[in-house]
Amino acid sequence: MRMSELTEVLVTVRDWLRYAVSRFGEAQLFFGHGCDNPLDEAAWLILHTLHLPRDQLDPFLDARLTVAERCALLNVIEQRTTQRLPAAYLTQEAWLGDYRFYVDSRVIVPRSYFAQLLDNALAPWLSAPEQVENALDLCTGSGCLAILMAHAFPDASIDAVDLSADALAVAARNVADYGLGERIRLVASDLFAQLAGQRYGLIICNPPYVTGPAMRQLPPEYRHEPGLALAGGEDGLALVRRILAAARDHLEARGLLAVEIGHNRDSVEQAFPQLPFTWIDTPSDEGKIFILTREQLQS
Repeated sequence: MRMSELTEVLVTVRDWLRYAVSRFGEAQLFFGHGCDNPLDEAAWLILHTLHLPRDQLDPFLDARLTVAERCALLNVIEQRTTQRLPAAYLTQEAWLGDYRFYVDSRVIVPRSYFAQLLDNALAPWLSAPEQVENALDLCTGSGCLAILMAHAFPDASIDAVDLSADALAVAARNVADYGLGERIRLVASDLFAQLAGQRYGLIICNPPYVTGPAMRQLPPEYRHEPGLALAGGEDGLALVRRILAAARDHLEARGLLAVEIGHNRDSVEQAFPQLPFTWIDTPSDEGKIFILTREQLQS
């Protein structure tokens, strides 16, 4: 059926929801950037494209759409299916909890177990969150975790570091959107390279940790994201090794290092048998983040 015919026969929101789910299933799309199934993703894209409240689809299901609205929906559905663009790049927004962030193809789509932990300021692993005066977000990307840290630790100054100038440009937009320019400092740096003499009560990092074999098997959706922000070397630990080697020099006496490593727990423990890792569980998964104190990094 030609596109012009589709916009004639698909009239209501319900029509377009059904069509989008069918197209997504036919195209065998991969869902891993927010929604995890074709129905939720179709609803998300439709609500965004029609400028409707993001959690209120039912009241509008039988609403008839203008021709312009139908064309807009067809365009976004076709981009998702034919180009395999992540939905977040089509909407130019991603959410972590209640926080919205601008995103585009210069950064990976925000997704981190840290978002759930920062809701509670890393309690109970951080014994005195109110005493955190300086914090660091390594590999900040879109700046999302630095912004969550600023809300979790309202008295802290935060450095947000990334090697990519493109990523820092996106982060600057998000920092400005939240009015945090006076508390979050964006730093262009290869990990700690430009942070000589700086020490922090908390360092968090969600580094590139995808292994070589996994990179070679990535679904098309992930190939739209910057490879620099995903690839962690053949075993996924290239940056983790560098972080562990240098972090102690940048932690305060009672400082804490927290690093997200995805499915690489076994590899981390085998590579660093001398380190007493504590593995943190989150409401959605287990063993994806480790923490170490400054004292433990001396082991």
